[in-house]
Order: sequence, then structure tokens, then C-alpha cells
Amino acid sequence: MSKLLTNWQPENPQFWEKEGRKIAKRNLWISIPALLLAFAIWQVWSVTVIKLPSVGFTYSANELFWLASLPALSGATLRIFYSFVVPIFGGRRWTVISTASLLIPAIGLGFAVQDPTTPYSWMFILALLCGFGGANFSSSMSNISFFFPKSEKGGAMGLNAGLGNLGVSVVQFVVPLVITTGMFAVITGEPQVVQSENGTSYLWLQNAGFIWVPFILLSTLLAYFGMNDIGNINSSFKEQSIIFKRTHNWLLCWLYIGVFGSFIGFSAAFPLLTTQSFPTVDPMKYAFLGPLVGAITRVIGGWLSDKISPALITGASFLLMIVGSIGIILALPNGSSTGSFALFFWSFMLIFFFSGIGNGSTFAQAPRAFALFHQKVLKENGDQANIQATKESATVVGFMGAIGAYGGFLIPKSFGSSIEITGSVEAALIGFIIFYLSCIIVNYYFYMRKDSPVSC
Repeated sequence: MSKLLTNWQPENPQFWEKEGRKIAKRNLWISIPALLLAFAIWQVWSVTVIKLPSVGFTYSANELFWLASLPALSGATLRIFYSFVVPIFGGRRWTVISTASLLIPAIGLGFAVQDPTTPYSWMFILALLCGFGGANFSSSMSNISFFFPKSEKGGAMGLNAGLGNLGVSVVQFVVPLVITTGMFAVITGEPQVVQSENGTSYLWLQNAGFIWVPFILLSTLLAYFGMNDIGNINSSFKEQSIIFKRTHNWLLCWLYIGVFGSFIGFSAAFPLLTTQSFPTVDPMKYAFLGPLVGAITRVIGGWLSDKISPALITGASFLLMIVGSIGIILALPNGSSTGSFALFFWSFMLIFFFSGIGNGSTFAQAPRAFALFHQKVLKENGDQANIQATKESATVVGFMGAIGAYGGFLIPKSFGSSIEITGSVEAALIGFIIFYLSCIIVNYYFYMRKDSPVSC
């Protein structure tokens, strides 16, 4: 099999049916597990921080929120660069490099948590290095967008992102299980002793990092031998940087902060926020459910956007995320009430559900908006408009992922700061509601109005 595709024409129906679809799907199904592992490494700290105090690490609540939020900060920043790499290096080549890079934080975490005297600065650096996992999203989505025609981009990117996002749920389900077993102790080392009112127990917290190593190695090999580079999409950074002049790039980034930022930010904050607000509840039993819901509904959002208006779906998603945020505020404990965990939990599930739907729909909006922009605003001819719109929207998809990921830092950090300043997370949630309202206005004016040139 040739690793380099020299004449890729997904918009050509004959080419697509004869050979294109088969190649595109193979690359998609290798991309998905690689992205799932990337998300698992990106969010491994969201679970690990819960157990650090019990094994001897003496960190404040704000320091723990920092460790939970730092991977999102570094991942979002690295995504900016990863947005542009596929047309420069090739999708296959970069998938191999970026997947292999996940070994660094996975192995580093496994060693660091075994010693409670490990300096906080090392933990800080390791949390930043987990951003490699978050960065992979931008290059992965950009790469997959090149393989599929416009009519199937929403579904394909929904599958890649949605099943890749499952890594958040997988890490929050798997880590609590593997850290309680000495099955891998011969390889991973001795347990940490945990003293509690219920007696002595043992944790193998290093398994939170080491468990992913063999799967990362396997995924790297699959990408090397099974994926392709597309030769006719080569483009320099200078050529791709045209997106910085496109207003729609920045508008779509604003919307994506709202949907993806909420998904990844609440995923990181939910376990720790549950512990802070409802101390008698074990967050490990519930933490994986929110990301699971959001990942599945992202696939649905992408699929629906191939059938009906993605802008309409995006607008409805923000409206219902506001409802969920209000529900969390009402559920929180206060001076006269112990709060309602049931309302707290289901309000979070509502936000996860519709942030997932909105993730799928906003990514479907980008190719349509740029196609209409080149056809109706720049008035380019059909072939020229399709080629340029495809290149620009692929880069924008990656860049949206970069900017949106900052929400993964801002949300848990906002909760930590809100607790430190006011003693409650209510102020942070009110800020999120105001932001969601701004997203509804932007989405309606530019993408839902029938008078808009890029109404989609």
C-alpha cells in the first residue's frame, strides 16, 4: 500500500465510490483510537488529583484545581500549532509522532505519584506535558476533514471527535479500577499505603499513567503502517494563515469555546467539584458518565448536522446549557440547605448532553460557512471555491479546537478562584451563563438568520 496519496479527490463521485471511501474509512478508524488515548492522557489528572491527598501529597484545594486545569491550558496552546501541521508534515506522519509523544507524560506520571516528596513543580510540569494529548485533537480533526467530501464531513468528524472524546470517560472509569489492583505490581511497583477511619488500604496510583503505555505503542504502530498522507493538500503556514483574516474563523472559535470548552472544562472539574460541594458522595462512581454522554451525543450532533441546519442545533444547545447551569446553582449547598446532589448531577448531565450535541454541530458549521463565504461573498467559481474552502475550513477546524480547549482551563480555574474569593462556585456559574447568552446572539446573527450570506 502506498503511504502517499498523490491525487485525492473526495468530491469526485466516481473516485469516492471506487476507492476514496474505503481509504478514508480506514484512516478514520485508525485515527479514532489514537485520539481516544490522547484524550485519556489529557484528562488523567482530573482523576489522579482526587487521590493525591490520600497517599500523602499535601496540596490545597486551589493547587489541586491547578493540576486539573493545567493540561487544558497547555493542550489548548499546543493546539494552535497542531492546527497547521497536517498540510506541512502529512497526516500519517504527524499522527505517528503525536501519538508516540503521549508516552512522556504517561510514564512520567507513573513514577512521580509513587513518592509524596515529589516537588509540586514536577507535578506542575507533568500536568502541562499531558497537554500533548489535548493538542492531538486539532491535527487529528484537520487530517480527517481532508479525507471526506462535504456531504459526509459532519458524520466523519463527529465519529472521530465523539469516539475520541470517549477517552475522557474511559480514563475516569478505568483509572479508579486499576489503581486499586496490584495485578501489575511486578511491572509498575509497590503500592501506596492509605490510612482512613475505615482502616488501612492500598493504592497503586502509578497505574493511572502506566496502564496506557502498551496501548499507545500499539496505536502508534497502527498509524505508521495503516494510515496515509495526502500529497495534494500540501500548504505552508503562510498559505494557511489566511484564516486569521477571516471573521468567521473567530466567530466559530467563540462558539466552540462555549460547547467544547464546557465539555472538557466540566469533565475536568466535575469530580473535584463534587468532592468540594458534596463531601459524602464518592465522585469516582459518577465522574465518567458526563464525558460518556457528551462523547456519544457529539456523534449524534455531527450526524444531525448532515440532515438539518447545524446553526439551529448549536443555538438550541446553548439555550439548554443555560438551563443546566441554573440547575447547578439551585442544587448547591448554602447556609440554609445541604443542597441536592440529584439536581446537581442531572443538571451536569444536561450540560454534558448538549455540549456534545453542540460540539458536533459547530464543527459541521465550519465547512458549510466557508463554502458559502467563498461562493457568495468572494464570488469564486465552483471548483476554486470548493478547493479553497476545504483548505481553509480544515485549518479552521483545528484552530477552533485550539481556542475552544482554553475553556478546559478556564472552567476548573474559575471554580477554584470562585471558591477562594467567595466561598462558592455560584459566581463562576453566573459568568458561564452570560457567556452562553453571548454565543446564542453570535450564532443567531451570523449563522441562523436567513438574511446572512452564510446562513447554515
